[in-house]
Amino acid sequence: MLRERAVRDPHGPAVTFVSEFDEIRCSVRTREELDLFSRRIASWLQERLLPGDRVLLLHPPGVEFATAFSACVYAGLIAVPAPMPGRYRHERRRLASIARDAGVRAVLTQESVLPDVEKWLAEEGVVGAVVHATDTGEGDPEAWIAPAVSAQTLALLQYTSGSTGTPKGVMVSHGNLALNAEWVERAYGLGPEARWGSWIPLYHDMGLIGMMLPGLLRGRGYVQMDPMSFLRRPYNWLRMLDALDVHGTAAPDFAYDLCVRRVTDEQLATLDLSRLAGMGDGSEPVRADTVSRFCERFAAAGFRPEQFLPMYGLAEATLLVSGTHGRPTVVTEADVPALEEGLLRTAEDGAATRTLTGCGPSTGSEVLIVDPDSRRTLPDGRIGEIWLGGPCVTAGYWNNTEATDAAFRACTADGRGPFLRTGDLGGRRDGDLYITGRRKDVLVLHGRNLYPQDIEDELRAQHEELEGLHGAVFMVGDADGVDHTPSAVVVHEIRAHWGAERLGEIAVAMKQTVAREFGVPVGAVALVRPAGVRRTTSGKVQRSAMRAQYVGGELRTLHLSEDPLLTSALLTHRRVSA
Repeated sequence: MLRERAVRDPHGPAVTFVSEFDEIRCSVRTREELDLFSRRIASWLQERLLPGDRVLLLHPPGVEFATAFSACVYAGLIAVPAPMPGRYRHERRRLASIARDAGVRAVLTQESVLPDVEKWLAEEGVVGAVVHATDTGEGDPEAWIAPAVSAQTLALLQYTSGSTGTPKGVMVSHGNLALNAEWVERAYGLGPEARWGSWIPLYHDMGLIGMMLPGLLRGRGYVQMDPMSFLRRPYNWLRMLDALDVHGTAAPDFAYDLCVRRVTDEQLATLDLSRLAGMGDGSEPVRADTVSRFCERFAAAGFRPEQFLPMYGLAEATLLVSGTHGRPTVVTEADVPALEEGLLRTAEDGAATRTLTGCGPSTGSEVLIVDPDSRRTLPDGRIGEIWLGGPCVTAGYWNNTEATDAAFRACTADGRGPFLRTGDLGGRRDGDLYITGRRKDVLVLHGRNLYPQDIEDELRAQHEELEGLHGAVFMVGDADGVDHTPSAVVVHEIRAHWGAERLGEIAVAMKQTVAREFGVPVGAVALVRPAGVRRTTSGKVQRSAMRAQYVGGELRTLHLSEDPLLTSALLTHRRVSA
């Protein structure tokens, strides 16, 4: 089904890969080549597998991933995109969990990394899967047989970047992917002449579903940049968009912040961003400050505020849920005490405020705001859990009936349903969807609902030593078995060059900031090295994982300032749990 929807321009570029931009080194695969190579690999797979078997895709950045994914579609198989085996133990274990949960029958990779993949399979004891390098030329394209597929046929297992526990594979169908690509195209206001491009890894849903597939199914191809090329030099991404005439792109919020901070005036002078139709900002909270600073910084390159597209989406709804083009970003200065009571309203003059970014109207899904406890639907202006319905809501989690029933089979108090419970909190105002946080991350103290990202942002704003780094604020002593009055804990990255005395002063000042700005006592401040705060592949802070590390005594700190009573409670908890 997906194959038939692709725009046919045999000699035009389907996938372009940019490794570095100092010399603009590119690899190009035309649509004709993509079709030929996909049929070749698909025929090899069809000789060994049955329709519906799962295939793990492990490719370094390059054009081979797109070919491997396309080959799975051609063969009627279910693709399981995943990152390459990492160097850290938890990354390699997580990848093994994905392979076992999906029951993969084949692993596709490429010749240059084949030894690494085979070593990982042996070390983790993953058996029962044939390994094949897709760039060796094996397979006969003339032997390929078109499979019988429908809109309901599964095309993809998109494993979520869960913070703890076994990853869950979202079951995404051909129909889900085709329709979401249409919604993405419409949200950007683009058509069949548009070229799409980004640096987001293609094993991530924002890269694969939000960027590559609209380019292949709806547009004039897709341009992929090596993620490391962007991270080393953010200017490379913007230069790629300009030089290769890309019309639609997207990235998490942190990418735009990096561009503001690291693109020099000299680099800025070389850019023309006026031809872009849209730069989507999603996958993690969209910060109004990031939006305004990016628009102001790159106005000199022809960038206009209406080109910025704050969006909301999640894998369980295929991807895109809300967002729109052709207008400046909408922000609301929300009343903080009202937010703590579940109300979304504009603050009066002089009141404490939190700036919230509107993520646009729904792109096609039915969106409800629901009280998560009573399951009553709430009107505009109220904060609740976001529930979704419609044709882009996926079928559930692979081989996990319990989790599927909990998330995908929700009914409202008046019997409407089933709906998808996103776990995200938000509300609607003047047609826009606003995201306020994750339900599981909210700190409930003395009847107040506090959002950890607000505390994290305020700490970075007031302490220059934390600028550009990541933090995680969470509760201990609530439902974690620690016998202590519920307390907030702050874990934050800091550069290691500060001496022990200065680190202690910073930790004390951070406690004072939280107490002064939020009226919350802090039980502990743990300062860790850069990259010490766990994040998902899309950059979301894994607060549950950080809490588990802290409670379990597994956190490696440069400095720990901890209430003695909390220290005693944690030691008792660890001894009992051992």
